Amino acid sequence: MAKSKSEAATKAGTNPIVRYLRETRAEVAKVTWPTREEWIRLSGIVLAVTVIMAVILGLADFVGSQLMNLLLYS
Repeated sequence: MAKSKSEAATKAGTNPIVRYLRETRAEVAKVTWPTREEWIRLSGIVLAVTVIMAVILGLADFVGSQLMNLLLYS
């Protein structure tokens, strides 16, 4: 969206750090934050997926190392 000349001139005169902080605050105010129940449920999903992936990668690493040992030391 194009900005008007007066808006651009006003923002050009302000400190860039102050402008950044104001714009950040405005964007954070637009965020729809999850409820406590949603946060707990989604965090549980993330933890479960993380544990499952850790197990899968650990098993793949174990199988790969055993195959390498078979190939190199037998």
